[in-house]
Amino acid sequence: MGDISVSNGSGKISSPLNGYRKSCWYEEEIEENLRWCFALNSILHTGATPYQDIALLDTKPFGKALVIDGKLQSAETDEFIYHECLVHPSLLFHPSSPKAVFIMGGGEGSTAREILRHKTVEKVTMCDIDEEVVEFCRSHLLVNRNAFCDPRLELVINDARAELESRNACFDVIIGDLADPIEGGPCYKLYTKSFYECIVKPRLSQNGIFVTQAGPAGIFSHTEVFSCIYNTLKQIFKYVVPYSAHIPSFADTWGWVMASDSPFSLTAEDLDLRTKQRIKGENRYFDGKTFTSASTLSKAVRQSLSNETHVYTEGAARFIYGYGTANRHEQE
Repeated sequence: MGDISVSNGSGKISSPLNGYRKSCWYEEEIEENLRWCFALNSILHTGATPYQDIALLDTKPFGKALVIDGKLQSAETDEFIYHECLVHPSLLFHPSSPKAVFIMGGGEGSTAREILRHKTVEKVTMCDIDEEVVEFCRSHLLVNRNAFCDPRLELVINDARAELESRNACFDVIIGDLADPIEGGPCYKLYTKSFYECIVKPRLSQNGIFVTQAGPAGIFSHTEVFSCIYNTLKQIFKYVVPYSAHIPSFADTWGWVMASDSPFSLTAEDLDLRTKQRIKGENRYFDGKTFTSASTLSKAVRQSLSNETHVYTEGAARFIYGYGTANRHEQE
């Protein structure tokens, strides 16, 4: 079947020449021999910033979808799963009602939106390196419009490492909502042991909690970066909790890792009580039992994590399948 294709990083947008398929399709290469595709209503925007390729697609199964460097970052119908899992465990486990939160990345605004639902939060600093992506999301993702307008949100355009280094203040929670570590991408240095140890941890207040998205965590994909991000954080923090959830639009289970020098000792009932006390509105996905399930990994993944010895450094980085701006044009 002949297709007209528009390359977008490792993703491809195509439409049929012969009329057998009546839709345009988005196709993403997840692994060398595995591709994931879905039908589009329309292509709302494509472009390139100095750091990344960007596209906003109106998809038939998942609504509006944000694609960066050929990797689906967020989809309208299921982004709440990712963002509730990223944000709420760390803020709820914090023992003293967190007031100051720092987001590394998070340019689409959804992470800030979830943080700002917490009644005790007084200031959220969102630091993203790519101003064009932030402005693009502010204009097009209407679900986050209130978050961008909230006076508690401080938006900073900078490299997260440089921004944290320049600040003297500490934060109750630091959240890594960065793009995946992709070879040639802008973010992989922010998953390293030296960054966590020398930059992140000193900027946490007493009982502070760090949490990061940690890439695919499926039965076959978790060894790409999830297991070594977990092992790297174990070298730095006393208590480290990996957890995961299935994200339909990602076609995989996704992982997060939460770390602190204070123990994570709440029960499911404790989490539910704190949710009622601290959060405005109802969560769609996350509650105490959900976290209990999410942090109970399968036997195979548990064994991999317990046996993992790799520590993530700039000289010994691991990457998920795909590539960033450094070599995107060679692949087109």
